[in-house]
Amino acid sequence: MYASSAPRARNVIADLAARGRYHFSSSELRSALEVSGAAARQALSRLAAKGEIASPARGFYVIVPPEYRRLGCLPADQFVPALMEHRNARYYVGLLSAAQYHGAAHHRPQEFQVVVERNRPPIVCGAVRVAFVARRALDDVPVESVNNPRGTVVVSTVEATAVDLVGYMHRAGGLDRVAGVLSELGDEMDSKRLVEACGSASVLWAQRLGYLLEHVGAGEKAALLKQDVRRRARSFTKLLPGASSEDAPRSKEWRLFVNASIEADA
Repeated sequence: MYASSAPRARNVIADLAARGRYHFSSSELRSALEVSGAAARQALSRLAAKGEIASPARGFYVIVPPEYRRLGCLPADQFVPALMEHRNARYYVGLLSAAQYHGAAHHRPQEFQVVVERNRPPIVCGAVRVAFVARRALDDVPVESVNNPRGTVVVSTVEATAVDLVGYMHRAGGLDRVAGVLSELGDEMDSKRLVEACGSASVLWAQRLGYLLEHVGAGEKAALLKQDVRRRARSFTKLLPGASSEDAPRSKEWRLFVNASIEADA
């Protein structure tokens, strides 16, 4: 793999970085060094102690350039694509993290939110936190590729992001925060693509989303969605899942119990 038969570990990672690759597996390093597993682990431990590498997941390492040493890791968007490829797992950046890519800069999440097919434990790497959200029908969610300093990352479209924010309201800071984010994203949405994005989720999510978009002044983007809800919705649902709907006013157009007041976070 490398010219020298027994290169030092630092030379190995320097060569990787020079070629624009900032991740590697423990087995790759062991093969490159041509040493035992114990020797490879010692080399990794020494590099990690100096802050030159970090391990977001077992057996997976990232090279930490000087500008990120304080962070103690690469930024999440710069290693998550490689980690997901390493795990052979489909993913997309979603919820509040995706909203940032689409211009909702006032709602910075404390963790990088990644949507995957099944539940996974969160990642803590230095000061970087990655949270995983399980989502069915992952392949049906509209996504796009976004460039970053280490390549590209897969992100839900602005419309699909809006759908997930409503569907996973509890993971996005609650009703008021979701409403605030939607108020920032509304101008970027396309009404036809919004209907298509809602097709990947429960109609209950569409009912809530349409009502919220109207509430934050983006009702024109939800006009086609309202027609779709009229066709698909078979019953009333709650705006705020888990809360009582007793005596709650109804929105007949969205077939919704408006069982919570909304104060969109600025």
